[in-house]
Amino acid sequence: MSRQTADHTDIRATNLAAVLGHLRRAAPCSRAAIATGTGLNKATVTSIVGELLERRLVRETQQTQNHVGRPATLLVLDGSAYATIGLEVSARGLTALACDTAGEQVLRWHRAGPGIDAGPAKTTAALAALARRAISTVESSGRQVLGIAVGVPGLVDRDGTVVRAAGLGWSDVPLRADLEKAVGRPGIPVTVDNDASLGVVAEQLYGPYAATPNLIQISGDTGVGAGVVVDGRRLMGHLGYVGEIGHLRLVPDGPACGCGRRGCLEALASLPAILERVDGAVEDDPQHQLDTLIRRAAAHDAAVTKVLGEAGTHLGHGIAALVNILNPEIVLLGGAYALLAEHLLPAVERALRDATIAPDAGGCSVAAGTFPHTATPLGAAAHALTPLTSGRLPAR
Repeated sequence: MSRQTADHTDIRATNLAAVLGHLRRAAPCSRAAIATGTGLNKATVTSIVGELLERRLVRETQQTQNHVGRPATLLVLDGSAYATIGLEVSARGLTALACDTAGEQVLRWHRAGPGIDAGPAKTTAALAALARRAISTVESSGRQVLGIAVGVPGLVDRDGTVVRAAGLGWSDVPLRADLEKAVGRPGIPVTVDNDASLGVVAEQLYGPYAATPNLIQISGDTGVGAGVVVDGRRLMGHLGYVGEIGHLRLVPDGPACGCGRRGCLEALASLPAILERVDGAVEDDPQHQLDTLIRRAAAHDAAVTKVLGEAGTHLGHGIAALVNILNPEIVLLGGAYALLAEHLLPAVERALRDATIAPDAGGCSVAAGTFPHTATPLGAAAHALTPLTSGRLPAR
């Protein structure tokens, strides 16, 4: 490909991304509104919209009368041709969620197990079976699967290897490569990322704080991690190892952590740590344990109230470290933390204000996340759509 052709392709992709982005934010809208909103000339918009209509990525709605002038044919995103699949691995089980290119949910499944002690081989096999079933369901709806993304609670490098997931007992697991082989669909790309980092994508795109440029989401279903958005962009870091606040050492002589140290935030305030303190152990079905915990908390069970208050204090101190460094506007408690938010927030907020240096915690507030059951797979499905949202159309 010549340099001139490559430059033209890059410009075309940039313009496609601008049109799709405007439609995602403002649809239904006219071609003229797209031109105004993107700054592209009308001829360019007409050409791009024609291609998107042909590829079933955009469709026209019935004509709607403008306030003045002739009726305008409005455009919306079309989800009938393509979809992506998001997967999550956590102590609560495995989740699959598929969304089409218009952002509509095609399927959502959750299965318990195989458990945090199952090991990577058994978990990968179960995850691949779930992925194959999801692919089959999406394809039976007439849609092409553009990609799969997986969220895992731990350090994930840019090649999709889970370098360390202390809460699962995993080290150096080539999950992307293993999953691609087990799924057996080489035409469907697979990516792997940290669960909290994908969870914040869901909040950034679909939640009530979508317009917030400085946003953090904390998850603690297995380990404790943070997904971070700074100045409107997801923070990735040098190797992708962002947000591992679960291994902040808060109590030097505290309980043992899966990482081999003692007194980490994860050992003090993750969901498994909370369940172990309340029930003496994490059982085979942590979701059932969590449901019971929520009922006991709502009934003001003294033992549960004490454990959640202490966990909230530790969590608040961990959040304060992030607030002191990043000065977010909002920190959202995701996953099980969202379901327990009313019982955690008073202690979290007290500890946050005690441990931050800026007045009023630098203007930061803490709230329950929007998607307690689906943030990670929803963010993963959106992440798998990145090539398209960057202006690269699917292969014909």
